[in-house]
Amino acid sequence: MHRKIPLDEIRYILLDMDGTLLDLYFDDYFWGHLVPERYAEKHNMTFGAAKDFLYATYKQHERTLNWCDIDFWSRELHLDIPMLKEQIRHLIEVHPHVIDFLKMMRKHRKKIFLLTNAHFKTVKIKFNKTQIGKYFDDVLCSFDVGYPKEFIEFWHRAEKRLKFDKEHSLFIDDTEDVMKTAKEYGIRHLIFKAKASSKAEPKKTIHFPVIHDFRELMEE
Repeated sequence: MHRKIPLDEIRYILLDMDGTLLDLYFDDYFWGHLVPERYAEKHNMTFGAAKDFLYATYKQHERTLNWCDIDFWSRELHLDIPMLKEQIRHLIEVHPHVIDFLKMMRKHRKKIFLLTNAHFKTVKIKFNKTQIGKYFDDVLCSFDVGYPKEFIEFWHRAEKRLKFDKEHSLFIDDTEDVMKTAKEYGIRHLIFKAKASSKAEPKKTIHFPVIHDFRELMEE
């Protein structure tokens, strides 16, 4: 482990949730299949037409708080999004070796913070299913600070709220745009989680050190 992350230099572990700690397959299936299916039923459309319409609608809200605001999507689509998430909560899974990593970081007395764009209702659903919430010293949603993680303002407010020291922090995320903003802000140690979904090919980056599995951070 000491070869992978310099534990003596790191006091704060900053972690993304969806795709990083949790399998992104749940979200991909939810927004790419279940929501279009239910929308098509509600509006008497074909699945394909519903999917095309929804993907265009999703795109309009990328990089905004609406993107992950399930109350917004409930109003926009006239669907009960939290209820639909509960219906397939069995698909919510923690990536392999994540719990081992979190336990090891606690053993080393690191402060562990979850930094997520996910809505607090989504966080609650996923914590209830996975029980990973107990490993965090604090949780910060983008809704708490008014900006998604892709914006530098998020990081200013996150550091003020959580009191981490960016020079002694490790941040792990599966979204390159978020990583670039974290780097711009000055987070010193950055790792890109390439394997976001168990059902999809790993993402690629040329800008950051990469892991596919948290076991890679625990090799002696």
